[in-house]
Amino acid sequence: MTPRRAKAAEPAADGYIYDWNALDRAAPLTTKPIRLNDETLRDGIQSPSAVDPPLAVKLELIDLMESLHIAAADIGLPGAGPRALADVTAIARHIAKHDLALKPNCAARTVVADIAPVAEVQQKAGIPVAAYTFIGSSPIRQYAEAWDLDHLLRTSAAAIDFGVREGLEVAYVTEDTTRSHPATLDRLFRNAVDHGAAALVLCDTVGWATPDGVRRLIAWTRDIVRGMGADIRIEWHGHNDRGLAVTNALHALEAGADQIHGCALGIGERVGNTALDQVLLNLKLLGAIDWDTRNLVRYVETAAKAVGFPIPRNYPLAGEDAFRTATGVHAAAIVKAEKKGDRWLADRIYSGVPAGLFGKRQVIEIGPMSGLSNVQRWLAERGLSATDDEARAVLARAKSGDRVLGEAEVRAALAEIQGRAPRRAARRG
Repeated sequence: MTPRRAKAAEPAADGYIYDWNALDRAAPLTTKPIRLNDETLRDGIQSPSAVDPPLAVKLELIDLMESLHIAAADIGLPGAGPRALADVTAIARHIAKHDLALKPNCAARTVVADIAPVAEVQQKAGIPVAAYTFIGSSPIRQYAEAWDLDHLLRTSAAAIDFGVREGLEVAYVTEDTTRSHPATLDRLFRNAVDHGAAALVLCDTVGWATPDGVRRLIAWTRDIVRGMGADIRIEWHGHNDRGLAVTNALHALEAGADQIHGCALGIGERVGNTALDQVLLNLKLLGAIDWDTRNLVRYVETAAKAVGFPIPRNYPLAGEDAFRTATGVHAAAIVKAEKKGDRWLADRIYSGVPAGLFGKRQVIEIGPMSGLSNVQRWLAERGLSATDDEARAVLARAKSGDRVLGEAEVRAALAEIQGRAPRRAARRG
């Protein structure tokens, strides 16, 4: 029987790529609109290594989120203090002034003291600002805090009631949902829906979940919501302690989550949150989104600079080495593709992520593992001419070393080989 295939996510000439990822996929990843909630300006800057950036940079990040069609953003926790309240208010006013499609929300504990400032921000900005009210729900958290279920129910109901009376959309966030007992979650979720919550946010607060757990939890929650006849969102908020955050986010979408949370570069406490840029990258390649993603690298770079968080060299898409090779076999294949006049082929022959789709390009360097194609491509790209013998001499220099040569080193080696620069005089004893 011929396997069923979904519509190709990444357009390909017949015969170039056989896509095992699409086998047996009879339907798209999700039939719902893709909605992402950016937590960079709140959960992200909770990283102990992050800096809380100045307001101007926060506004720049908001505009980049808008350009990437990110649906919503957590713009801060206004109850944290005067500076937080001022920044959150300014961000909300910026969104209102420029009529952005991005929907702002704020984090708040399930206490009036945290929710009241969100209502204040909404009033001052003149646009809806949702309150994402959170409370710990796992037995380990209840034990540490000496909470019982009745306390959780009372506290949650009072918080949601207050937010609704203040005219806020209230999302109910259960911290550590992925380690919480279903009997507890059942009571908490029904309580939240009964008191007017607009969304249930399932949190993998300590990065505990695997894809199996994600699917089971979302399916179970959907059954409760469906059984209540409620029309509310189910959202997924993940962390990366097991290195599964991006994978879990995609499984959450497939399982029926209405909105996915994440941060630029995956910043956040401990090893961080779901990397929202990597989610966007995969959604683009899966064909789940069709919007322009060329600002994605700039978004990551801006966030990294803003919070003082360096981008790892090998980080997907935005890392310095993401589209960089010094390997002879790889470079030769890229060069052969370019000689065919086929940019599509050259951008995919040794890359599962097409650089050009995201505003980047393939970079070929010269090092110990290189071949002649590396040198020839490197020189041609810079308009430098050399004979084959001269190019081989440059390659020999690279092979005698232990790392990739820098721009100045290659230029100096070529100049010396071509006799344009004197050799260093031998030391005399």
